[in-house]
Amino acid sequence: MQHPEPTLGLRHVALQVRNLEACERFYADLLGMHVEWRPDADNVYLTGGSDNLALHRVNQPHAEPAGQRLDHIGFMLKRIEDVDAWHAFLKTNGVHIQKEPRTHRDGARSFYCLDPDGNSVQIIFHPPLAGGA
Repeated sequence: MQHPEPTLGLRHVALQVRNLEACERFYADLLGMHVEWRPDADNVYLTGGSDNLALHRVNQPHAEPAGQRLDHIGFMLKRIEDVDAWHAFLKTNGVHIQKEPRTHRDGARSFYCLDPDGNSVQIIFHPPLAGGA
C-alpha cells in the first residue's frame, strides 16, 4: 500500500478539564486564543488562527479525566526574547510557573506554567519552527 500524503502537522489538541470557564479565560484572555465554536455549555473550541484547542468539561467535579493525560502542550514564539516577556506577563497575572525560563542546548528557550486545571503548558521559542509560528 502506498503511503498517503503527509499530514499538515499537529494543529488540534483536546483537553478534558474540570473548570472549563477558568481554562477558557487562561487560553483566551492570557494566551490570546479566541472562541471558534461553543456547541454547548460543556465544550468550547479555541483557535490562535492556525490551530484548534478543544476544552471538554469533565462532568464529575472531583473525578479524574478519563483516558490519557498529556505531559504538556506547547505554544510557539517567533523570537527568543519573547520567552522572557511572556514569563513576566504570565507571572504578573498570577499564573503558576512550573519551571523558570532556560535556554536548551539546541538553541530553544522555554518555560513551563500550569493552566487553571493543572495542565502543563510550555511557552517556547524553537528555531526550526519559529518561522512557522
